[in-house]
Amino acid sequence: MHVSLWKKPAVVAVAALTALVGAACGPQPGSTEAPDKQPGVLELLASDLKGSLRKTVDTTTRTDSVTLTMKGTMGGQLVSMQGVLDLGDPIKAEMTTTNPEGTTVTMRMIGTVVFVEIPAETRGKLGGKRWMKMDMAAVAGGKAGADVGKQFEEMDPVRQAKTLLAIEGTTVVGQETVNGASTVHYTVTTPVPTYLAQIDSKRRTETEQTLAAQGVKELKLDLWVDEQYRPRRGGIVMGKMGDIVIDYTDYGKSVAIETPPAAQTADVAEMLGSLTADI
Repeated sequence: MHVSLWKKPAVVAVAALTALVGAACGPQPGSTEAPDKQPGVLELLASDLKGSLRKTVDTTTRTDSVTLTMKGTMGGQLVSMQGVLDLGDPIKAEMTTTNPEGTTVTMRMIGTVVFVEIPAETRGKLGGKRWMKMDMAAVAGGKAGADVGKQFEEMDPVRQAKTLLAIEGTTVVGQETVNGASTVHYTVTTPVPTYLAQIDSKRRTETEQTLAAQGVKELKLDLWVDEQYRPRRGGIVMGKMGDIVIDYTDYGKSVAIETPPAAQTADVAEMLGSLTADI
């Protein structure tokens, strides 16, 4: 929604009139009437939705890192991950998850390159290598890379705030406590085309195809923002395809997510190339 600007003379006249009315109606000398109480942050978060989300974007953009816990379902499977995000460029992540066999798996994601830690008991089969490298942008014509980018976008608290700010119809649910922090809860339900307009153009086609294949017509987005204008929780519901909730803590905590040394890394692309050459 765009608000037309008034012509400058009209603005000056209204400002002058407002000042006169304020002077006439305000506390008089000797009066015991208290001045109007300034609204608190939670009140501003609820009453000034657009302004508060802009400030949330600005505040979170200046943050170097955040710790997160992600839970939900995707394709009928339970999803649970914990880790940290380095909010630089490119975004980096180090996450741990538990596979269906009950084994804890550590992953590092740097851009579209994913490093998966190889279980100690199987490293001998790969020359003692500790990490498996997969450049997802080069897999399946780039579709896998788009999927990784989508995961990053869903985890990034800055992107979540920007998306709710950009989509018309975002509303305030109310004040809620998240992990001990007072927050204001925002929500919006939006058609898939509107959501797609907010993501990287390079990934729209793949994302649209994935959502269409799962019969997703609309998405529900939620965000909980605290009194420091920082997201504390984000959520997305994608119809029957799945739903994810991410909790954010420890903003600005020092993190170091490094690319594993080449000597400790087995490159999937090189391994596949070698197998092809041997055929």
